[in-house]
Amino acid sequence: MAFANCSSLAHVETPSKHSSIIASSFSISPRLSLSTSSSFSSSSSNRESRKLSNFPKILRIERTATIKAQAAGVNSVAEAFTEFKHLLLPITDRNPYLSEGTRQAAATTAALAKKYGADITVVVIDAKLKESLPEHDTQLSSIRWHLSEGGFQEFKLLERLGEGSKPTAIIGEIADDMNLDLVIMSMEAIHSKHVDANLLAEFIPCPVILLPL
Repeated sequence: MAFANCSSLAHVETPSKHSSIIASSFSISPRLSLSTSSSFSSSSSNRESRKLSNFPKILRIERTATIKAQAAGVNSVAEAFTEFKHLLLPITDRNPYLSEGTRQAAATTAALAKKYGADITVVVIDAKLKESLPEHDTQLSSIRWHLSEGGFQEFKLLERLGEGSKPTAIIGEIADDMNLDLVIMSMEAIHSKHVDANLLAEFIPCPVILLPL
């Protein structure tokens, strides 16, 4: 039962290019005469070629559908980054007048909140208790001043003091509990070891902007 591949019949004349493609997909017994194989090709080529002619259309549709699905996924991600409704500004430095990095983060938070019509929550985090922070009120006044410079007189203020050195976990907990859309902080918080960059992805459930110094 030896069968020959149609590649050995490449010299056979076929009515069209489609029928030659069809012939290459079959195995033909050597017992069949040349006229039989050619008549087989001519009788079935029209039906099969019509089937094959649909393949490129299907592939094009599938490719288009895939591209559209990918584009939809990208668009949904892009929309998530343009629909901020509630922003979090963590304050981890101990400078009563705010460090340069914290000022930059405050200005950026105010600008984004103003652009998207979002609310702002500020959380002041320190391992020490309030009683041991003599300039704590001065720091709160500085926060209010810098946000008001950005056009925000009203914002929610949280204080998480005396809870140990776990600012990253605290930020993640607040972002999760309040269903926040974006956290904004300066890389200064990373460099000063107040925030652990390796734990940001683990504890914070929303996008984070880290502003360069």
